[in-house]
Amino acid sequence: MIGLVLGDTHISNVIINKLNKLGKKFIIIDISKNKIFKGKKKVFKLSIGQLGKCISILRNHNCKKVIFAGRVAKPNFKKLKFDFKAIYHLPKIIKETKKGDAYIINFITRLFEKEGFQVISQTKFNKEIVLKKGTCTYLKPNKADKKNIIIGKRVINNLNKKGVAQGVIVVANKIISTENEKGTDSMINKSKFKILRLKLKNKVRMGILIKLPKPNQDLRTDLPTIGFKTVSNCIKAGLKGIVIKGKYNIFLDQNKCIKLANKNKFFIHAI
Repeated sequence: MIGLVLGDTHISNVIINKLNKLGKKFIIIDISKNKIFKGKKKVFKLSIGQLGKCISILRNHNCKKVIFAGRVAKPNFKKLKFDFKAIYHLPKIIKETKKGDAYIINFITRLFEKEGFQVISQTKFNKEIVLKKGTCTYLKPNKADKKNIIIGKRVINNLNKKGVAQGVIVVANKIISTENEKGTDSMINKSKFKILRLKLKNKVRMGILIKLPKPNQDLRTDLPTIGFKTVSNCIKAGLKGIVIKGKYNIFLDQNKCIKLANKNKFFIHAI
Protein backbone atom coordinates (compact mmCIF):
# COMPACT_ATOMS: atom_id res chain seq x y z
CA MET A 1 0.00 0.00 0.00
CA ILE A 2 1.28 3.44 -0.97
CA GLY A 3 0.47 6.58 0.99
CA LEU A 4 -0.06 9.70 -1.14
CA VAL A 5 0.33 12.97 0.78
CA LEU A 6 -1.13 15.43 -1.72
CA GLY A 7 -1.48 19.19 -1.95
CA ASP A 8 -2.74 21.41 -4.75
CA THR A 9 -1.65 21.38 -8.46
CA HIS A 10 -2.39 19.07 -11.37
CA ILE A 11 0.51 16.69 -10.70
CA SER A 12 -1.45 14.98 -7.89
CA ASN A 13 -4.17 13.77 -10.26
CA VAL A 14 -1.56 12.64 -12.79
CA ILE A 15 -0.04 10.38 -10.14
CA ILE A 16 -3.44 9.07 -9.02
CA ASN A 17 -4.49 8.24 -12.58
CA LYS A 18 -1.26 6.35 -13.27
CA LEU A 19 -1.46 4.31 -10.04
CA ASN A 20 -5.05 3.37 -10.90
CA LYS A 21 -3.93 2.31 -14.38
CA LEU A 22 -1.14 0.18 -12.91
CA GLY A 23 -3.50 -1.41 -10.35
CA LYS A 24 -1.50 -0.09 -7.39
CA LYS A 25 -3.23 0.19 -4.03
CA PHE A 26 -3.01 3.56 -2.27
CA ILE A 27 -4.65 5.91 0.19
CA ILE A 28 -4.75 9.72 -0.05
CA ILE A 29 -3.86 12.13 2.72
CA ASP A 30 -5.51 15.30 1.40
CA ILE A 31 -3.69 18.42 2.63
CA SER A 32 -4.83 20.64 -0.27
CA LYS A 33 -6.27 24.05 0.55
CA ASN A 34 -9.70 23.36 -0.98
CA LYS A 35 -9.80 19.59 -0.31
CA ILE A 36 -9.72 18.84 -4.04
CA PHE A 37 -9.75 15.06 -3.63
CA LYS A 38 -13.25 14.91 -2.20
CA GLY A 39 -15.18 12.00 -3.69
CA LYS A 40 -12.17 9.78 -4.34
CA LYS A 41 -11.78 6.48 -2.47
CA LYS A 42 -9.82 6.20 0.78
CA VAL A 43 -9.25 9.92 1.26
CA PHE A 44 -8.35 11.41 4.65
CA LYS A 45 -8.64 15.19 4.93
CA LEU A 46 -5.96 16.62 7.20
CA SER A 47 -4.13 19.86 7.82
CA ILE A 48 -0.34 20.05 7.93
CA GLY A 49 -0.68 20.53 11.68
CA GLN A 50 -1.86 16.91 12.06
CA LEU A 51 1.46 15.13 11.65
CA GLY A 52 0.69 12.54 14.31
CA LYS A 53 -2.69 11.65 12.82
CA CYS A 54 -1.17 11.42 9.33
CA ILE A 55 1.51 8.98 10.51
CA SER A 56 -1.08 6.90 12.39
CA ILE A 57 -3.35 6.64 9.33
CA LEU A 58 -0.44 5.56 7.13
CA ARG A 59 0.62 2.90 9.63
CA ASN A 60 -2.93 1.64 10.16
CA HIS A 61 -3.22 1.08 6.39
CA ASN A 62 0.18 -0.63 6.21
CA CYS A 63 1.67 2.08 3.99
CA LYS A 64 5.40 1.51 3.92
CA LYS A 65 6.01 3.83 0.97
CA VAL A 66 4.97 7.49 0.76
CA ILE A 67 4.80 9.94 -2.15
CA PHE A 68 4.61 13.68 -1.46
CA ALA A 69 3.23 15.80 -4.31
CA GLY A 70 1.47 19.09 -4.94
CA ARG A 71 1.87 22.60 -3.60
CA VAL A 72 1.11 23.41 0.03
CA ALA A 73 0.58 27.03 1.06
CA LYS A 74 2.86 28.36 3.79
CA PRO A 75 0.94 27.82 7.05
CA ASN A 76 -0.46 30.57 9.27
CA PHE A 77 0.86 29.30 12.60
CA LYS A 78 -1.49 31.56 14.58
CA LYS A 79 -4.61 29.95 13.11
CA LEU A 80 -3.45 26.37 12.55
CA LYS A 81 -4.32 23.65 15.09
CA PHE A 82 -1.54 21.19 15.92
CA ASP A 83 -1.65 17.67 17.30
CA PHE A 84 0.90 16.46 19.88
CA LYS A 85 3.55 15.33 17.39
CA ALA A 86 3.31 18.57 15.42
CA ILE A 87 3.58 20.60 18.64
CA TYR A 88 6.70 18.61 19.60
CA HIS A 89 8.35 19.50 16.28
CA LEU A 90 6.85 23.00 15.99
CA PRO A 91 10.00 24.99 16.94
CA LYS A 92 11.99 23.19 14.22
CA ILE A 93 9.15 23.56 11.70
CA ILE A 94 8.97 27.33 12.29
CA LYS A 95 12.75 27.61 12.03
CA GLU A 96 12.85 25.73 8.72
CA THR A 97 9.88 27.71 7.34
CA LYS A 98 11.83 30.95 7.79
CA LYS A 99 14.62 29.55 5.58
CA GLY A 100 12.30 28.76 2.69
CA ASP A 101 9.99 26.13 1.18
CA ALA A 102 12.76 23.69 0.28
CA TYR A 103 13.94 23.54 3.88
CA ILE A 104 10.50 22.79 5.36
CA ILE A 105 9.88 20.07 2.75
CA ASN A 106 13.28 18.54 3.52
CA PHE A 107 12.50 18.58 7.24
CA ILE A 108 9.13 16.86 6.81
CA THR A 109 10.70 14.26 4.50
CA ARG A 110 13.42 13.43 7.04
CA LEU A 111 10.78 13.21 9.78
CA PHE A 112 8.76 10.60 7.85
CA GLU A 113 11.92 8.63 7.13
CA LYS A 114 12.74 8.57 10.85
CA GLU A 115 9.24 7.20 11.43
CA GLY A 116 10.13 4.24 9.19
CA PHE A 117 8.54 5.23 5.87
CA GLN A 118 10.30 5.01 2.52
CA VAL A 119 9.83 8.31 0.70
CA ILE A 120 9.74 7.68 -3.05
CA SER A 121 9.91 10.10 -5.97
CA GLN A 122 6.89 11.85 -7.48
CA THR A 123 8.03 10.45 -10.82
CA LYS A 124 8.56 6.85 -9.66
CA PHE A 125 5.52 5.60 -11.61
CA ASN A 126 5.29 8.54 -14.04
CA LYS A 127 8.54 8.56 -16.02
CA GLU A 128 6.68 10.11 -18.94
CA ILE A 129 6.30 13.48 -17.19
CA VAL A 130 10.01 14.35 -17.31
CA LEU A 131 12.24 15.13 -20.30
CA LYS A 132 15.61 13.77 -21.31
CA LYS A 133 18.39 16.28 -21.97
CA GLY A 134 18.04 18.15 -25.25
CA THR A 135 15.52 20.23 -27.19
CA CYS A 136 12.04 18.82 -27.86
CA THR A 137 10.95 21.59 -30.26
CA TYR A 138 11.95 22.61 -33.79
CA LEU A 139 13.61 25.81 -32.54
CA LYS A 140 16.81 25.29 -30.54
CA PRO A 141 18.71 27.71 -28.26
CA ASN A 142 21.51 29.62 -30.00
CA LYS A 143 24.80 30.97 -28.58
CA ALA A 144 23.14 34.05 -27.07
CA ASP A 145 20.46 31.88 -25.45
CA LYS A 146 23.13 29.62 -23.97
CA LYS A 147 24.80 32.63 -22.33
CA ASN A 148 21.45 33.56 -20.80
CA ILE A 149 21.05 29.98 -19.53
CA ILE A 150 24.42 30.14 -17.74
CA ILE A 151 23.47 33.44 -16.07
CA GLY A 152 20.07 32.17 -14.91
CA LYS A 153 21.46 28.87 -13.69
CA ARG A 154 24.06 30.71 -11.60
CA VAL A 155 21.38 32.78 -9.86
CA ILE A 156 19.15 29.79 -9.05
CA ASN A 157 22.12 27.83 -7.70
CA ASN A 158 23.21 30.68 -5.40
CA LEU A 159 21.74 29.73 -2.03
CA ASN A 160 22.98 33.01 -0.52
CA LYS A 161 20.35 34.91 -2.51
CA LYS A 162 17.27 35.09 -0.31
CA GLY A 163 13.80 35.01 -1.83
CA VAL A 164 14.91 33.50 -5.15
CA ALA A 165 12.97 30.34 -5.91
CA GLN A 166 13.20 27.91 -8.84
CA GLY A 167 12.63 30.33 -11.69
CA VAL A 168 14.26 33.39 -13.30
CA ILE A 169 13.73 35.32 -16.52
CA VAL A 170 16.88 36.35 -18.37
CA VAL A 171 16.87 38.78 -21.30
CA ALA A 172 20.01 39.99 -23.11
CA ASN A 173 22.33 38.70 -20.36
CA LYS A 174 20.33 40.42 -17.60
CA ILE A 175 18.07 38.98 -14.89
CA ILE A 176 14.83 40.91 -15.22
CA SER A 177 12.73 38.92 -12.75
CA THR A 178 13.01 36.16 -10.15
CA GLU A 179 10.29 33.84 -8.89
CA ASN A 180 8.95 34.27 -5.36
CA GLU A 181 6.25 32.54 -3.32
CA LYS A 182 3.57 33.76 -5.76
CA GLY A 183 4.88 31.35 -8.40
CA THR A 184 6.10 31.23 -12.00
CA ASP A 185 3.04 32.63 -13.76
CA SER A 186 3.00 35.66 -11.46
CA MET A 187 6.65 36.30 -12.32
CA ILE A 188 5.90 36.11 -16.06
CA ASN A 189 2.93 38.48 -15.78
CA LYS A 190 5.02 40.94 -13.75
CA SER A 191 7.70 40.98 -16.47
CA LYS A 192 5.62 40.82 -19.67
CA PHE A 193 5.50 44.57 -20.47
CA LYS A 194 9.28 44.87 -20.23
CA ILE A 195 9.71 41.75 -22.40
CA LEU A 196 7.18 42.93 -24.99
CA ARG A 197 8.89 46.33 -25.28
CA LEU A 198 12.18 44.57 -26.05
CA LYS A 199 10.44 42.29 -28.54
CA LEU A 200 8.92 45.25 -30.39
CA LYS A 201 12.23 47.12 -30.38
CA ASN A 202 14.22 44.17 -31.74
CA LYS A 203 11.37 42.66 -33.81
CA VAL A 204 12.13 39.17 -32.48
CA ARG A 205 11.26 37.12 -29.43
CA MET A 206 13.76 37.66 -26.63
CA GLY A 207 14.55 36.13 -23.28
CA ILE A 208 14.20 32.80 -21.54
CA LEU A 209 12.35 31.43 -18.55
CA ILE A 210 14.78 29.20 -16.69
CA LYS A 211 13.13 26.92 -14.13
CA LEU A 212 15.41 24.50 -12.29
CA PRO A 213 15.57 22.74 -8.93
CA LYS A 214 17.75 24.51 -6.38
CA PRO A 215 20.77 22.61 -4.98
CA ASN A 216 19.12 22.18 -1.55
CA GLN A 217 15.90 20.60 -2.85
CA ASP A 218 14.92 16.98 -2.22
CA LEU A 219 14.43 15.74 -5.77
CA ARG A 220 12.02 13.04 -4.64
CA THR A 221 9.46 15.46 -3.25
CA ASP A 222 10.03 18.95 -4.61
CA LEU A 223 10.43 19.07 -8.38
CA PRO A 224 9.78 22.28 -10.37
CA THR A 225 6.76 21.98 -12.65
CA ILE A 226 5.73 23.54 -15.96
CA GLY A 227 2.66 22.90 -18.07
CA PHE A 228 0.47 24.38 -20.78
CA LYS A 229 -0.41 27.53 -18.84
CA THR A 230 3.25 28.39 -18.25
CA VAL A 231 4.23 27.77 -21.89
CA SER A 232 1.26 29.80 -23.11
CA ASN A 233 2.05 32.70 -20.76
CA CYS A 234 5.71 32.73 -21.88
CA ILE A 235 4.67 32.93 -25.53
CA LYS A 236 2.13 35.71 -24.85
CA ALA A 237 4.78 37.65 -22.93
CA GLY A 238 7.17 37.52 -25.91
CA LEU A 239 9.77 35.17 -24.49
CA LYS A 240 11.77 32.94 -26.82
CA GLY A 241 12.02 29.74 -24.77
CA ILE A 242 11.90 27.73 -21.55
CA VAL A 243 14.82 25.86 -20.03
CA ILE A 244 14.28 23.05 -17.52
CA LYS A 245 16.37 20.30 -15.93
CA GLY A 246 16.44 16.97 -17.74
CA LYS A 247 14.83 14.21 -15.62
CA TYR A 248 14.31 16.63 -12.71
CA ASN A 249 11.52 18.96 -13.87
CA ILE A 250 7.92 17.84 -14.16
CA PHE A 251 6.57 18.73 -17.61
CA LEU A 252 2.82 18.26 -17.92
CA ASP A 253 0.68 18.25 -21.10
CA GLN A 254 3.85 17.71 -23.15
CA ASN A 255 2.35 17.06 -26.60
CA LYS A 256 0.03 20.05 -26.30
CA CYS A 257 2.87 22.29 -25.10
CA ILE A 258 5.29 21.21 -27.85
CA LYS A 259 2.65 21.76 -30.54
CA LEU A 260 1.98 25.28 -29.24
CA ALA A 261 5.71 26.02 -29.00
CA ASN A 262 6.42 24.88 -32.56
CA LYS A 263 3.53 26.94 -33.88
CA ASN A 264 5.00 30.07 -32.26
CA LYS A 265 8.72 29.47 -32.96
CA PHE A 266 9.41 28.94 -29.27
CA PHE A 267 11.84 26.42 -27.78
CA ILE A 268 11.63 24.04 -24.81
CA HIS A 269 15.07 22.78 -23.80
CA ALA A 270 16.28 20.44 -21.03
CA ILE A 271 19.85 20.80 -19.72
